[in-house]
Amino acid sequence: MAASTTRARANFEIKARCADLAAARERAERIATEHVGVDHQVDTYFATRAGRLKLRESSLSGGQLVPYLRPDQPGPRRSDYRILPVPDPAGTKALLSQILGVHRVVDKQREIFLVDNVRIHLDRVEGLGTFLELEAVFDGTPGAEAAQQRKLEHLMRELGVRPDDLIATSYEALLEES
Repeated sequence: MAASTTRARANFEIKARCADLAAARERAERIATEHVGVDHQVDTYFATRAGRLKLRESSLSGGQLVPYLRPDQPGPRRSDYRILPVPDPAGTKALLSQILGVHRVVDKQREIFLVDNVRIHLDRVEGLGTFLELEAVFDGTPGAEAAQQRKLEHLMRELGVRPDDLIATSYEALLEES
């Protein structure tokens, strides 16, 4: 495993409901510096005492184990995480399911755009609907959070995200509530 893949990372991010994914896509295409493509992702969340642990099976990136810590609050928030490549997702899922238990499975189609260090995700989540996420990847320096927050707020305006569209929780938690 390469150090660059498993090192601690940080995002400053938002998640929002998106009633008109086509309009959001047009805006994203206009401001994006890169279109990464469409990814089918199945995230299996395991029962944990703290934070979240998911095994992501991605059509673009393969298997990845992603432990992360993030508060549940609307608006821009920090998420600390690692990405650990998993060469045998099925075997790892079976083992972690036996050890920890599966909490929830989230199946989504995600279209990904980049604007510098910010990922724009346009998501269709099975059983939930359509959403927009912004994730500003940064070095985790506390002083840099204000700059990342301003960047997200600017992109929220560009993409038409209103404050009442913002969601405080994860897709996992939204599925649990529904």
